[in-house]
Amino acid sequence: MAVWARHAARWGCLLSTARAAAELPRRLGVAACPARACPEPARRAVLPAGREAALCGLQGHRRLSARTCSPPDCAKDAAFSAPESNLPSVQQEQAKPEILPDLNAKILDEDWDDIPPSSALEVISEEEAVQIIAEPLLPIQSSTLRDYVDHSETLTKLVHLGVDLSQVEKRQKAGQLLLTLDFEKDVKKILLFLKDVGVEDNQLGPFLTKNPYILGEDLEALETRVAYLKSKKFGKSEIAQMVSRAPYLLLFSVERLDNRLGFFKNELGLSVKKTKDLVIRLPRLLTGKIEPVKENLQVCQIELGFQRNEIQQIVCKTPKILTASKKRLKQTFDYLHNIMGIPHHMLTRFPQVFNSKLLRIRERHMFLVFLGRAQYDPAQPSYISLDQLVSLPDEVFCTEIAKASMQDFENFLKTL
Repeated sequence: MAVWARHAARWGCLLSTARAAAELPRRLGVAACPARACPEPARRAVLPAGREAALCGLQGHRRLSARTCSPPDCAKDAAFSAPESNLPSVQQEQAKPEILPDLNAKILDEDWDDIPPSSALEVISEEEAVQIIAEPLLPIQSSTLRDYVDHSETLTKLVHLGVDLSQVEKRQKAGQLLLTLDFEKDVKKILLFLKDVGVEDNQLGPFLTKNPYILGEDLEALETRVAYLKSKKFGKSEIAQMVSRAPYLLLFSVERLDNRLGFFKNELGLSVKKTKDLVIRLPRLLTGKIEPVKENLQVCQIELGFQRNEIQQIVCKTPKILTASKKRLKQTFDYLHNIMGIPHHMLTRFPQVFNSKLLRIRERHMFLVFLGRAQYDPAQPSYISLDQLVSLPDEVFCTEIAKASMQDFENFLKTL
């Protein structure tokens, strides 16, 4: 039986018991007692909660009525109840309106509370079964954000933006941060801010994948950092480019940004314009560690033998040298300078050669030596610039520089 059906049956039983409590004293002759001799509690039955309580109330009513009636009156009532001539008076007494028990809300509430809760083993109908909706349980502990997507509006909408949660959860405490954020209250204002800065809609997902921590930053602090960059004469498009290419840029305070710009200006002896151009081309110089940069500058000056003005030219043309591996930098320089015979001023002129793979430089140089065309002096005929040596595709290098076929180059590589 459904819960509502049991409640209705229970209520009906209580009403029937109440009516029986009102009629039973009259049928037993107790109702003939004068109204003035019976106090108010005797004339109004109170309906306690529960079946046993109702029966106790009936017995108590009977005892109360017997005590309140005086002996003469009670004897008179007993005498009047026996003869048949007294029947009209009895019918007249029965014609009086019944006084039903006061079924107030409090007593009904108590009776409803007495009804035991439904059991999980109770048989229910198919109609009731299909109305039961079981909500998925939130995992107490999980190692992946995927288990929380269905429970979090923030995670769901970030996924729609293109955020890769599998990459976010690899970052320290990033997953915990996203689970504590409210999309409307915390995330939405940061997204609008990034759009105002210049981050494109299709870049929001990759940006937040790399830097989810910005969603927990104070909006006023972010606006202050952008205002500082504008005060240093960075244009809006330049700021957008820097923020997109270095997602952690806006996490750093104004003091740090100012100190980092001052370091490159003073350490390299650059003008304000060249310093701006340097960080625009490689904005992670403002966000990365400063120690590797200092070490590479010392390697270029002390171990590789470049002059200060040559280092300035190399850095302005190829900023990645400041963050390159020291070992790779020294190996490339050693091959170019000591094996191929390229002087410092030529390396200063074509510093992009340091960004090329050493294996590619070696294979092409040895092929040109095999063909007798390894000429890197601009004053000599058949001159080959370092830029052509490393930047051209293999097919173009073979046909235009080496004057050979691609098959010849592949056959030569097999001999190495």
